[in-house]
Amino acid sequence: MDIHEYQGKEILASYGVKVQRGYVANNPQEAVAVAKQLTAETGTGWHVIKAQVHAGGRGKGGGVKLAKNLQQVEELAEQIIGMQLITPQTSAEGKKVHKVLVAEDVYYPGESETSEFYMSVLLNRGKGRNMIMYSTEGGMDIEEVAEKTPHLIFTEEIDPNVGLQAFQARRIAFNLGLSGNAFKEMVQFVDSLYKAYIGSDSSMFEINPVLKTSDNKIIAVDAKVNLDDNALYRHPALAEMRDVREENPIEVEAKAAGLNYVDLDGTVGCMVNGAGLAMATMDLIKYAGFEPANFLDVGGTADAKRVELAFRIILKDPNVKAILINIFGGIVRCDRVAQGVIDAYKNMGDSIKVPIIVRLQGTNAELAKEMIDNSGMPILSAVQFQEAADQVKAALSK
Repeated sequence: MDIHEYQGKEILASYGVKVQRGYVANNPQEAVAVAKQLTAETGTGWHVIKAQVHAGGRGKGGGVKLAKNLQQVEELAEQIIGMQLITPQTSAEGKKVHKVLVAEDVYYPGESETSEFYMSVLLNRGKGRNMIMYSTEGGMDIEEVAEKTPHLIFTEEIDPNVGLQAFQARRIAFNLGLSGNAFKEMVQFVDSLYKAYIGSDSSMFEINPVLKTSDNKIIAVDAKVNLDDNALYRHPALAEMRDVREENPIEVEAKAAGLNYVDLDGTVGCMVNGAGLAMATMDLIKYAGFEPANFLDVGGTADAKRVELAFRIILKDPNVKAILINIFGGIVRCDRVAQGVIDAYKNMGDSIKVPIIVRLQGTNAELAKEMIDNSGMPILSAVQFQEAADQVKAALSK
């Protein structure tokens, strides 16, 4: 589950990580009010107005602006709130901005130059260990750094038996070229960041940039956080941070109905039971020369009600030109699935305007095929994987 920058900073601050302070605002008037409050608390004269959307690269899209007085705070907040923000990480349509973070200016002059670093904590799936990835090249796309200057990216793997060790935090600070108070602050920053990652059951914490201020403090200027959905039951307060306005509305509806659905960019809708078979079905569609429109796992039960719900969700995608149903009748008998498909088709009437191909294998597969063939419904049945692929190809080639 993705969360907003200001929410990520709240989690970081609760574990002792120093962050760029700020308050969220839903309209220009609130932005001015919190800017005044921030000035009173921090002494900052300038304010950074940041669009709060689930996407990186906001600055490139015009979603991060510097205000040098309260009038500019109001003007910039009015410009950003309600805009359709397009960044390298959004679709061509972009994302609508519903709120902004009014943050303090941390790039103030002082005894030394400011420095920006990159740091993230995530799971190295290849080795089954958490990993801290960091670089001296902060404020840039880490993918670009990895491509052009890979020697500037460092990693520190964490042994799950002992956790992050003090010498590892010191090594990170050393590799970033820090000394004196900044070195001590970075060691504490790394330790607190890792505790926040573990304590919140996150999948990823990405701080870009981590800033060394002109007075040698280390703070998180940004926070991109992804929480592990499977652990949210242990963190009800974090689960409340979910902003469904930032998510695909079809995926939100499917999740509420208990369906595992992921929206994709293709034209062939998929309805499958079991994640492994769903992946294989998507491969089948690609081998046939087309692209899957979704990943949809209906689970072990595929009765008429559930199949109809899955149909309706798939058909909300206007790009769907055909639907392939691929069910293995192990937990549920194929004839029951076939009856569910037939009943769902009857219930939906003329709302289904795309060809449907059904492949059923397992218990009572032959009976299921016979039921579909004799139903009088314009549903194509298949037995073999390749046969289903050929029917998809034929349906979309007309």
